[in-house]
Amino acid sequence: MEKYTSIRPGQVWLDTEGKRIQAHGGSVFYEDGIYYWYGENKEKTDGKNGIWHWGVKCYASTDLYNWEDKGIIIPPEPDDPDSPLHPSACMDRPHIIYNRMTKKYVCWLKIMNQDQTQSETILTADSILGPYTKVRVGLRPLGMSAGDFDLAVASDGKAYYYFERVHSETICADLTEDYTDVTGYYSTHFPHLCPPDVREATAHFLRKGKHYLITSGTTGYLPNPSEVAVGDSWHGPYRVLGDPHVGDESRTSFHSQISSVFKVPGKKDLYIACADRWLPQEMGRKYEDYAAIFRKIFDPDFEWKGGDMFAGEEDHPDENTSVADYVWLPLRFDGEMVYIDWKDEWRIEDYE
Repeated sequence: MEKYTSIRPGQVWLDTEGKRIQAHGGSVFYEDGIYYWYGENKEKTDGKNGIWHWGVKCYASTDLYNWEDKGIIIPPEPDDPDSPLHPSACMDRPHIIYNRMTKKYVCWLKIMNQDQTQSETILTADSILGPYTKVRVGLRPLGMSAGDFDLAVASDGKAYYYFERVHSETICADLTEDYTDVTGYYSTHFPHLCPPDVREATAHFLRKGKHYLITSGTTGYLPNPSEVAVGDSWHGPYRVLGDPHVGDESRTSFHSQISSVFKVPGKKDLYIACADRWLPQEMGRKYEDYAAIFRKIFDPDFEWKGGDMFAGEEDHPDENTSVADYVWLPLRFDGEMVYIDWKDEWRIEDYE
């Protein structure tokens, strides 16, 4: 297969075997000259068969362009219907951080439970590629229903957990020394009444002493406007700066949702917003239309009678996420503000 020499946002991205990359809701981890890109494996998902995921998959690269499939590092557990790793369980957004004190790789997974609450499953391993062992299942951090999240580690080894308190606000919580639980100390940010305004898919990064959070609104797999905020410490307070996507008239973050921001080692100021275009087959939908549907469902002042949020089968989004594409774009800075410009193609080598 021909090697890639650039990143082409929104185009089909194949691994070195010529297969679609399956690392959705993912992040990039750098170690010993190798980049590891891991995420949800959607290879068996078609939106109709009840398979939400097929474990967590990982790829390796030395150039951020060409990715070798390193296999499923956290396998599904199809024989245990009660497992958070059962293929029908709504497992999302794996995040892995390294604990230099315990010498363990710690992975957190968000699990959407059948009772509509959300909890965390935590696993540890001695290698980024596993095998991983579950150490905590059904964790409700701080007694809260915990949704989309990010994990971040300070230079002194202290770790933090940014998550959406479901349909409510954003929480920053301190992690315990082993990174497998919260200490109880936390702060709250961005309170909103209900979706689509509630912030989810938090991505944290640090630049020049400033802490940034990029979040999306809450409209399921359908995209919405992102929002960037800045603060002076891990716990903020954070000031909302606005939507970073330049010229995005569709108000859909270029039809994508950012899952993480990766600072490229060895580059002076190159940060990559790693995003998923979850439903490329649904790019014709207007944000204003489905945002109104979500508001109607979740606004407590609106009397909802139940049923599907979309009127009929022909109106329901095609949620075949096995064909989701990736939108990786570089961040641009002007003072404190963060901008994301659309690029049909770009190269790592073009940055200092």
